[in-house]
Amino acid sequence: MRRRLRQVSSLRATFTVSFAAVAAAVTVLVGFLSYDAAARLVRVDQQTVFAEVVQDLRDQVREHPLHTGDFASSDPDHDGPLDDIIRPSRTDVQVLGPDGVIADHGVPPLPVDGRDRAVADDATAGRVVEHKDVDVAGDRYRIATVSLGGGRGAVQVAQQFSDTEDLLRELQQRTVLLVGAVVIAAGLFGWWLARRITRRLVRLAGAAEDVARTGRLGIQVPVTGYDEVARLGRSFDRMLGRLAQSEEDQRRLVQDAGHELRTPLTSLRTNISMLRRIDELPPDAREELVADLALESRELTDLVNELVALAAGQSDTEPVRRLDLAELAEDVAVVARRRTGRDITVRATGDTTVDGRPSALQRAISNLVENATKFDRAGTAPIEVEVTGPPSTGPTSPAGSAVSAGSGGRHRPVRVEVLDRGPGIGGDDLVRVFDRFYRTADARSLPGSGLGLSIVREVSTAHGGIPFAHPRKGGGTVIGFTVEGAPALD
Repeated sequence: MRRRLRQVSSLRATFTVSFAAVAAAVTVLVGFLSYDAAARLVRVDQQTVFAEVVQDLRDQVREHPLHTGDFASSDPDHDGPLDDIIRPSRTDVQVLGPDGVIADHGVPPLPVDGRDRAVADDATAGRVVEHKDVDVAGDRYRIATVSLGGGRGAVQVAQQFSDTEDLLRELQQRTVLLVGAVVIAAGLFGWWLARRITRRLVRLAGAAEDVARTGRLGIQVPVTGYDEVARLGRSFDRMLGRLAQSEEDQRRLVQDAGHELRTPLTSLRTNISMLRRIDELPPDAREELVADLALESRELTDLVNELVALAAGQSDTEPVRRLDLAELAEDVAVVARRRTGRDITVRATGDTTVDGRPSALQRAISNLVENATKFDRAGTAPIEVEVTGPPSTGPTSPAGSAVSAGSGGRHRPVRVEVLDRGPGIGGDDLVRVFDRFYRTADARSLPGSGLGLSIVREVSTAHGGIPFAHPRKGGGTVIGFTVEGAPALD
């Protein structure tokens, strides 16, 4: 439980940190670009306004012979050139007389250096000297000194930009605070979203741990929604269902096998106990005892082999390849003729090629033929094997086989039937003849394990088909299976 909580907490922490990191990166980038653009616009705007004021002042002194008194701050009408400078830009103005003597102090007073005095004594009107970063009373200013011409003095125009920088610093601080708030909000949202997502993962982890702890595969997995987590839950639920069904099949196989093995083993044990007294038995009884032992050991061997084949068929790793069921049936018929001496005919119609596992399909057909020969021992009519496929009239597939028209590229089922003239199978037995270890009343006296037809069913369903059995007209049985072909095996 602690380990699960650590894993979930780690996942939640990952979500939270990821959301916060992405939000921080995006917010920092947007905030930096926004601040940089705003600061650039403000600074450029301030510089532009100041340059326009200086240019207007130069134009005025060039067009009119102005004196220092024209820029006096004590102008009662406020209609002089000083007001034209102050109104649009709220600049600080200081007037210098000849030799750079301050005629009218600015507020605050502006510093005057040698270059400013030289401009004040300059004979040319409109000459400019600029100071871009000057400390005045603890504030930062840009200052321009414009000569009046004729040695009449100069006018100093100053613009404070430290307050603009203070404003930009405040904007920067607010941007940082906003970034922090967004990061915290993103982290909280990421934690909430991670908790919402991992809540269902916690339930899935709990179900998996319950299965691992108890071994019970029938646990119901809670599934809600239609997203990837829900798909994972449904897949996990289906997987548990398949595992539970497989476990049930294995359990029934073991129980049925134990039941079926008990009879021949008991008979063997009885006959072996008779071997201790074999010297006391007459010759005929000895030969009968040995024959029984041989028969019972052979039946036991066949039963074990069929059990192994049945168990292996559930997890067969034989590769799938293209094959012809008619040719496979002919191979089975050749072996059966040699073993039994019976006449076995094979008849094929249509396209009988499929994609399947050769060994499994051959065993299924062989079991059907052996079943027919066993129940029709005294028969003289041939045992017939019919393999029927769809008409070979469609276009040719890449593998070289014909595809039936209208099938959309998919094979219709190929049908394998074995027809005999034996005693037939009763209606009650037809529905159970493919069950494991099931044997009809007439078959219980014959050798066999009752697994042959169940193997046929396993092979057929593994190839996307179904087994079938029904009475044959005129006596006997028709028993077989279908094979869907390649699409069912992908």
